[in-house]
Amino acid sequence: MKNMEYQDKYLPVDPDFIDVAKKYCIEKKSGKVHYFSPQQTIEDVKGTATAIFREKHVEYLEISELKIRLDKIITLFGKPGPSYEAYDRFANACLTCEDLGQF
Repeated sequence: MKNMEYQDKYLPVDPDFIDVAKKYCIEKKSGKVHYFSPQQTIEDVKGTATAIFREKHVEYLEISELKIRLDKIITLFGKPGPSYEAYDRFANACLTCEDLGQF
């Protein structure tokens, strides 16, 4: 299983989202998960949810040989996840205010 090594602090996840994720694991639900990588890029993986587990006070979803921190999930099989709002802010960032070397 590939470990995603994040350097930032784990943020608490809504217990309702954890319950939904556990239910998906029990049902062996398949689909696509969008998430923030340790480099803060948006990634996705398609596969079957197999487990939710805790390691060093951090909760993870296991899917397709990956373990993804729950607080970094943008969408879980189409359902908004804990990082959905961060993604929304990320997607709406003002690109015209950023120096892209054009000045």
